[in-house]
Amino acid sequence: MGVAAGQDAGDGRRGGEVQLLLNGAFDSRPGELIDIDVRGVAERVAVRVVSPAFDRPVELTPYAPRTPGEGRGHHARPAVSATARPGSHPLTVEAGGRVVAEDRVEVGPARRPRFTVASPGGPLRPGQRLWMAYDDLYPGETGTAFSVRSSAFRASVSLAHDPGGPDWNNPRLFAGSAELPPALEDGTYRVVLTGPGGRAIDERPLTVRAARPGDRDYLGRARGPALFGGPAAPGPDAARVYGHAVAAGGTVHVLWQDEAPDAGEEERLRATSPAFAHPVRLRRDDSKAADGQDPRYLGPARVREDLEPGRYPVTVVSHHGRVKRTGRLTVTGSGTSASVDAPSPAVLAGAGAAAVVVVTGAVLLRRRTARATARPPR
Repeated sequence: MGVAAGQDAGDGRRGGEVQLLLNGAFDSRPGELIDIDVRGVAERVAVRVVSPAFDRPVELTPYAPRTPGEGRGHHARPAVSATARPGSHPLTVEAGGRVVAEDRVEVGPARRPRFTVASPGGPLRPGQRLWMAYDDLYPGETGTAFSVRSSAFRASVSLAHDPGGPDWNNPRLFAGSAELPPALEDGTYRVVLTGPGGRAIDERPLTVRAARPGDRDYLGRARGPALFGGPAAPGPDAARVYGHAVAAGGTVHVLWQDEAPDAGEEERLRATSPAFAHPVRLRRDDSKAADGQDPRYLGPARVREDLEPGRYPVTVVSHHGRVKRTGRLTVTGSGTSASVDAPSPAVLAGAGAAAVVVVTGAVLLRRRTARATARPPR
């Protein structure tokens, strides 16, 4: 952050310090974006940034406050010049023709294009999600239509740039993902990066191997399905495999835990029962209540209204069919779910916090560290 030294009121300040916030200005490669945010300058004063790191002076655009108490500011996201030399370059902010703030931009060397296929280390499992990226931020590189094909994929995967993602500063980072089919055979597969017109640019090997007896994740340590909800068992800690009761037409929550779930199970786990109106998708619980526990999955199920009182099986199948476990749900006569089985607010909050977790592997998508605590405008 640069803060201007005290100057007279003719410099365009509103009164007080001028703040310069740079995000992504450390070790930036040629072509990377620098987020520049200037606050404390009068609204109608022209503001520009000058630095040898840029091809030309950068005019900043004024913006209105986004939150109560936040002042107006000026903003731009220029790219480091393709011809900028590695090293430290001065940067000055001019308002009304006067310098009101200064800082430096650190420029690193250019890097040849690189195709990355993420791997958590070792072979990938059938059903696992694979992340891929192509970083061709290099002077002279062009094109925006890149895709990846492999006989391990169901279809070709398009790679796209996300300007609102963590790698906004690299305008030529293209990424995408593919879920390996759960029934994919063991083997080594070619993963081919293609450019415009289907031209092959690069390729990587991908080794796939299903879990085998003796592997930690072959069967995991699955527990459940257990059931909870209502005044008698309001939260997951009170879930029971047997003995939980709910009224016909009410709602019950399903809990499943597994020490070593199969790759991709976050997207496939379902609980089924003749008592349920529909199969229930079980989502990974990412709430703080799940900290320190084996991965656990939750899902609410609506109980059919036309059921006779009795005990009904609730089944979950995991680990590519190798694990199948069944709990029992007791259904009582019809009644209002609010009096019999309504989940507590805490359960609803926990279930709402549950989310699908995607294993991103080790793809080298860097989040640049901000040089200031303030969040730049988008």
